[in-house]
Amino acid sequence: MIQLTNVTKSYGTERAVVALKNINLQIGAAERVAVMGPSGSGKSTLLNLVCGLDEPTSGSVKVEGVELSGLTDDARTRLRREKIGMIFQTFNLLSTLTALENVALPLRLQGQSKKEAEGRAASMLGHVGLMDRTAHRPDELSGGERQRVAIARALIFRPPLLLGDEPTGNLDSSTGEEILRLLDDLQQEYKSTLLMVTHNAQAASYCNRIVTLHDGQIVQDELSGPGPARDVR
Repeated sequence: MIQLTNVTKSYGTERAVVALKNINLQIGAAERVAVMGPSGSGKSTLLNLVCGLDEPTSGSVKVEGVELSGLTDDARTRLRREKIGMIFQTFNLLSTLTALENVALPLRLQGQSKKEAEGRAASMLGHVGLMDRTAHRPDELSGGERQRVAIARALIFRPPLLLGDEPTGNLDSSTGEEILRLLDDLQQEYKSTLLMVTHNAQAASYCNRIVTLHDGQIVQDELSGPGPARDVR
């Protein structure tokens, strides 16, 4: 599903800042992978490269066998729209749209009719326990409810790849646990590959593999279940 080969990403020319150094990483279909590491270790850069929001300075990034650097901006936008569901720490819901309209938006952008898109969105909101909140706008929802809307929006078109950027970062521990259980259930139901950046060890425990970054390099790649960790330094 995801293949990074000899990926380096640096910013600037003079006194360039190297965010990632010679990263090699393969993630298979339906895997659940957490990326952990201290601030500045390259986690967000890695996520931006995988979703095509940024390009590597050198090396190759492929999603479903497609080399992202070979795509035009429009093609990368289509790939994100059709193949990648994204869940953000800050929810990234449109404040002027209702929960129903936010969830239906990816389908509308794909050309579906308003009736069909909103019918599927209503069903998805019911799936995440928000059938009674469909007409509410984001500022009328709690943080946990907003994240449920964001998850419903990310999964509405059953993307093969689901990316999470600190999906519980703005939630209290109890609400965060509810969101993680929901995300776990839905990921297993839809069989999406999950790549999640997190500082939260509890969030990472819901994944079956943990990749640790430090100073832009992968220093450990381990299964979260029984078995020894692989130190890759």
